[in-house]
Amino acid sequence: MNERKLAIACQGGGSHTAFTAGVLKGLLQRGIPKPYRLVALSGTSGGGICATAVWYGLLKVAQGSKEPAYQWLLDFWADNSAILLWERYLNYWSLQLVRGQDAGIVPTFEASPYAVEWMVGLGKAVAPRQEYFDLKTLLEKHIPFQELPMLKQATSPRLLLGAVDILSGTFQTFDSARENICVDMLLATTAIPTLFKAVQIGNTAYWDGLFSENPPVADFMVDEVEERPDEIWIVRINPLARTTVPKTTEDILDRRNELSGNLSLNQELHFIEVVNQWIEKGYLADKAAQKFKKVTVQWIDMSPEVAASLDYASKLNRSPAFIEELITHGERQAESFLKTADSATPATPPEAAGVRE
Repeated sequence: MNERKLAIACQGGGSHTAFTAGVLKGLLQRGIPKPYRLVALSGTSGGGICATAVWYGLLKVAQGSKEPAYQWLLDFWADNSAILLWERYLNYWSLQLVRGQDAGIVPTFEASPYAVEWMVGLGKAVAPRQEYFDLKTLLEKHIPFQELPMLKQATSPRLLLGAVDILSGTFQTFDSARENICVDMLLATTAIPTLFKAVQIGNTAYWDGLFSENPPVADFMVDEVEERPDEIWIVRINPLARTTVPKTTEDILDRRNELSGNLSLNQELHFIEVVNQWIEKGYLADKAAQKFKKVTVQWIDMSPEVAASLDYASKLNRSPAFIEELITHGERQAESFLKTADSATPATPPEAAGVRE
C-alpha cells in the first residue's frame, strides 16, 4: 500500500483545547495506522500549544526518549490546571463572575490588558505557583525551546503556528521549516487581544491567530507537490453550526469569533476542494497536473452532546476535573475516528460534520 503523508491541524479555543490534547494522545497512543506517515502539525492558540508539545515529544522520541510523544502535552495540561486550593477557588469565582456578567447580574467592566498589567504582576508576585499566572513560565517549564534547533532533523515533522501581524494586517504563519520556533511565537498565537498584550517579535507585534487562520492549512500546500500531505485531519473546537441564536453578550462574541475562524478556514479548504474537483474532472493539462495532487480532509469533532454542554466561560475553566473530562472525551473521539480513518470526507465540511459515537 502506498504511503500517505498526513498533516494534523488543531483549532484553538482556550481550555476547550484539552479535547485536542486527548485526541492527539489517542491518535499517538493507539498508533497512527499505516499507510499514514505524520509529516506536519499546525495549530492556533491552545491548538498551537497542543501541536507544539506533541511536536517536541516526537523530536524527543526520535532522539531515543522512552516517554511517549504525548507525555509533554499531558504534563502541560496537568500543570495548567488549578491544582492548589486557592487556585481552585480563584478559578471557580472567575467563572461565576463571567457568567454573572453575561446574565446581567454583575456589571461589566472592560479594560485593556495594558491597563490591568499591574494586576497580573501582582498575581505573579504573590502566587505560590508563578506559572499559574504566567503562560511564558509554564511553556518554558515543559518545552525547553533552546533544545529545539539541536533536536530538529530533515525528517522531523513540520510545525506551523498561526498568528496575526497587527501592524500590517496580514496573516503570519511561524514555520519550523523556515525558522527556529521560540516561546514568543507560541505566545503570539495565544495572545487574545482582550486578555493579553500584543507580543513583540522583531519589528512588529502579533495577536492570536483565532481571527485569521484557525488553524493554518493553506501553508501545508506551498511546498513542492511531492512534499504536500495527501491527507489533513482537522481537530475542530469551534462548532460549524448552532441550533439556537446566541442572545447574551458573551455568546454573541463567542459565536462571532467562531464564525470568523471557521469562515477563514473554510475558504482555505474550499480551494483544496476546487483543486480536487479539477483533478477528478481532468481540467488540468499534463504539465499543470504535475503541480497539484488530491488532498483528503477529515474532521475530528466533539460529540454534539459535549459541544452543546460548553459555554463561553468554560473556555476559561481550569478545573482539573473539567480538563480531564475533555481529554478523556478526546481520546474516545480519536478511537472512533481511527475506526473510519480510511473513508474520505469532503474538504468543505458538511452541515452535520462530526465523529459519531
